[in-house]
Amino acid sequence: MICVSIELKNYRNIEEARVSFDEGVNVLIGDNAQGKTNLLEGIYTFAMGKSFRGVKEADVIRFGENEALLSLSFENSLRSDAQNLKMHLKKGVRRKIELNGLKIDKIGDMIGHFRAVLFCPEHLSLIKEGPSMRRNYLDVAISQFRPVYLRSLQRYSAILEQRNKLLKNAEEDRKTLDGTIELWSEQLAKEAALIASFRAKYVSLVGEAVEKYFSEMTGMRERVEMQYLGSSKQRYEEYSDTALTEKRYFELLTTNIDREIGAGSTLWGTHKDDIEILINGKSARVFGSQGQQRSLALAMKLAEGDICYEETGDRPVLLLDDVLSELDGTRRSFLLSKVKDRQVIITSCEHIDYGCAKIINVENGKYTE
Repeated sequence: MICVSIELKNYRNIEEARVSFDEGVNVLIGDNAQGKTNLLEGIYTFAMGKSFRGVKEADVIRFGENEALLSLSFENSLRSDAQNLKMHLKKGVRRKIELNGLKIDKIGDMIGHFRAVLFCPEHLSLIKEGPSMRRNYLDVAISQFRPVYLRSLQRYSAILEQRNKLLKNAEEDRKTLDGTIELWSEQLAKEAALIASFRAKYVSLVGEAVEKYFSEMTGMRERVEMQYLGSSKQRYEEYSDTALTEKRYFELLTTNIDREIGAGSTLWGTHKDDIEILINGKSARVFGSQGQQRSLALAMKLAEGDICYEETGDRPVLLLDDVLSELDGTRRSFLLSKVKDRQVIITSCEHIDYGCAKIINVENGKYTE
């Protein structure tokens, strides 16, 4: 997968720009608040359909303007010629997306055409932060090569929202549950079983890659294990049996209604999942040093790219947003040594020896080679 170029108009602090990239390492260098991360954010939007900064769509439109235009040219192994994705954002209007001139109605239908792995300073807390960050890691990774997983996530979210509303209303009037809670529970259990099967398999695959990378970084002195923790408390191998998992979740969701009414929310489901990560048999989150936790986060992001390549035959573009400055010299050198066979786009304030790289200077939303 190669990002050939991106064009942006009225996006963040960028009035208008077109930036081309080499197939190897590309480095965006400049002071803070000049537009380095904004460019990466624009690229990533075409991979996951939204900003990685967690902002509203209208917030990326340049101040004082009413609309923004984004266009990405990219190549993959499926076609010999470049493909093009376009996005038109306008305040108060639903965004418009095109792939090679053809309209795309749903974000889900765009995800998976252009693939990217993002590694930013926030990801260095992937191990020590709460379960939601690790669930997001799984969702982003799997969605880019399994459209059925993304659609199931979207259905699950909608069903969960409705079920939670029902439970909250039941605190005042339990009759509101009559004839409906079982239906919502059945639908939620079905989607949960599918999501859990994908997550359990992915954790198994990514765990092997993480173990390899972590061993290299630590001189083979420490052993890493990754385990999928579903709220249904099943054994790992049972999650491949979706009928069994669906039955288990349905039982949990229909025999603990009083507890859920008291909590005002759904207490079982894949929105409660986590990944347990062990170093030499002990919890990396609880007992791991900061250095070990950062090494694991780095290994997980590299492994994310590897699994995507194994599943699709294309190496995703690696986006490194100011992460090198957060790593010590050993981990920085390790990371750069592992990305020579793929396209990398790096943002940095420092002039580090990146080897043979294309350098792009960034100043006030303008980009010059």
